[in-house]
Amino acid sequence: MSFVLGSLMVAEERITTKFSGLVGAYGSEEEATFLATQQVDEARHMQFYARFQDEVVGEPASIAAHVQLAREQVSPAFRTIFDEKLVAAHKRLLADPADVEAKVAFVTIYHQILEGTLGLTTFEFATRFMEQQGVLPGFVAGYTKIHSDEQRHIGYGTWYLREAIAADPAMADVVRATMLELMPAVADSLEPPAGADTSALGASADELRAFALTGLSRRLKLIGISLDAG
Repeated sequence: MSFVLGSLMVAEERITTKFSGLVGAYGSEEEATFLATQQVDEARHMQFYARFQDEVVGEPASIAAHVQLAREQVSPAFRTIFDEKLVAAHKRLLADPADVEAKVAFVTIYHQILEGTLGLTTFEFATRFMEQQGVLPGFVAGYTKIHSDEQRHIGYGTWYLREAIAADPAMADVVRATMLELMPAVADSLEPPAGADTSALGASADELRAFALTGLSRRLKLIGISLDAG
């Protein structure tokens, strides 16, 4: 459980602090309003995990201290996605909010890979395992509310990419290239690092990857593309 919580805390800290570029790249007032609510959601999620860490798992500490401790547990693949690719995509978007290609790449990483593939997979298996074991009902209840927020966020990402590709079919290649570049790290990140509690999700790495790929394929169909260039 500590591995799962640690990964969630690191993920939420990173995606909360690397989101303002997308808010500034809004295409309409309605989109700006939605994105502002999402950034607030992410901050609340991080607060939830930190409070759980304080009151249930360990000694009280600041969010920064919790995140630093958790960061030591995550895998190199996890760091590649969250600390390298997401950060780089965010910097690019901040540099030019009008760059549609940069926005498409960022939304692909953030909404389709981080939230849609890694986030939904972790939620599915972690909550399933905890419910089967009859443990941590309070955490499951809170995590389920977070899951509802994430579903709404992913819906935005799917909508945006579909609209971007409809407006400029070349953006399909940006989505495809971004995903293919990150697929090896995504696959690796769905396997706990050496020494971690591999029973925390109650499933094998192959089961996690199959679930993640099924969901991703379904969303790509809604967007209107596949990972095959043809």
